[in-house]
Amino acid sequence: MHTKYLGFLLAIGVPAAALCAGSAPGAAGVSDVSDVSTSVAPAAHSAGALASLLEQQAPQLNPQVLDLALSAVSCAQSSGVAPEAQRLAVIDYSRSSLTPRLWVFDLSSQRLLYHEVVAHGQGSGGDTPNRFSNQDSSHASSLGLFVTRDTYIGHNGLSLRMEGLEQGINDAAMARAIVMHGAAYVNPAVDQGMGRLGRSWGCPALRAAVAKPIIDVMKNGQFVFSYYPDQAWLAHSALLKCAAARQRLAATTEQKNGKV
Repeated sequence: MHTKYLGFLLAIGVPAAALCAGSAPGAAGVSDVSDVSTSVAPAAHSAGALASLLEQQAPQLNPQVLDLALSAVSCAQSSGVAPEAQRLAVIDYSRSSLTPRLWVFDLSSQRLLYHEVVAHGQGSGGDTPNRFSNQDSSHASSLGLFVTRDTYIGHNGLSLRMEGLEQGINDAAMARAIVMHGAAYVNPAVDQGMGRLGRSWGCPALRAAVAKPIIDVMKNGQFVFSYYPDQAWLAHSALLKCAAARQRLAATTEQKNGKV
């Protein structure tokens, strides 16, 4: 595990012992977004304020999911992980695979860059996945926050490595070769007949037509947040606990200052 991620996991309360153990469909595509007149760095906004700005451009995205994603990013960055990140991809696996459920945001300009379909793993279920895993050979998708690494040309063409930041939840992503890549089987226009999108071996696979531009904006230290209302993850994720603790602290501080 990379040293800075080890320090990050320790900082958010993961026990040291645990760390040391052994063709294009009509609905999808690049979104039409209006220009935002003011470009503000992510650090200039609280997670809640930034969420409000982005919600206007992504009305199909559950605001609570976006809030969780931004809070987890804020928590990670406060511990020194990818402090210069400018992009965030949010995947909501609680939606049908045949509907666009991937949003790619530029955080510095508060712009929605892409709204696309994305495949989940065979081991996660049918049209709407309901099983997630961190285990090798499970062919299942993983939840939580990832930071992107470098790219390479593999069996599926241009591929983007993703490093999981959540111990026991997605931290095996690099070893499992969970990467973002394009695939011919990601084609809603064809897949409607079988009632679901084609599936990967756990990777968030994209339409071949948009894979390269999305990977280009998401490579080298950007964030990917994969969501599903999995109660075990929501209850035990160190990142989400960190985010919740920050929110409670902020609320307590505001109360003490007479702001609420």
